[in-house]
Amino acid sequence: MAKGGRRVRIFSALEVANICGVVNQTAINWIRNGHLKAFTTPGGQYRIYAKDLSAFLDKRGMGASGEVLQVMIDNANWNTLLIAAEESLGSSLKAEMMKLFPDFTIIQAFDWFEIGRKFSEEKPGIVLLDAELPGTDIRKFISSVKNDPAFGRPSIFLLTEKLSVGQADSGDSRYGEADAVFAKPLDLNKFGTLVRSMEKQLDTAVIA
Repeated sequence: MAKGGRRVRIFSALEVANICGVVNQTAINWIRNGHLKAFTTPGGQYRIYAKDLSAFLDKRGMGASGEVLQVMIDNANWNTLLIAAEESLGSSLKAEMMKLFPDFTIIQAFDWFEIGRKFSEEKPGIVLLDAELPGTDIRKFISSVKNDPAFGRPSIFLLTEKLSVGQADSGDSRYGEADAVFAKPLDLNKFGTLVRSMEKQLDTAVIA
């Protein structure tokens, strides 16, 4: 965990496309042709470190986009984990997360009004969201959060009954830009390993 909760961000090809004002395929072509440095997730999706995107933008003279990038880097609180689920499940998960991540601030939200408020006020860097929580289109919600610089592009992990027990999917198109999808009941070991793995990846990058 970086000091003060500040973390270097990673971006999807779609986010790069949105920042640069091009279509998604153009950003993918930049990556495949070696113009933009990237790595792939276990689900085969491209991800770009903030420092590599910043260098790419600078090389192309895209200063205004660089300012947007800096806002996205600075805004999320990477030592804060939001559990968004109905009260019984959320409270049970909070108790487990406090043991799993003693260095995190664990917060909760039980409905979409509260979820929106916590995003605005707390700007959590990590979110565990119950995909079956009624009241909104999960895919659209994730997309809007991921592509709004005000939220700093948090890592969003979904929990659903639509996967086999113990299964984790890092590339499920049903949920769009979710970073990973886990089956209920949550496999705490797999979830903890994934979050810590992402921490290690991000902590190796340095903001220029």
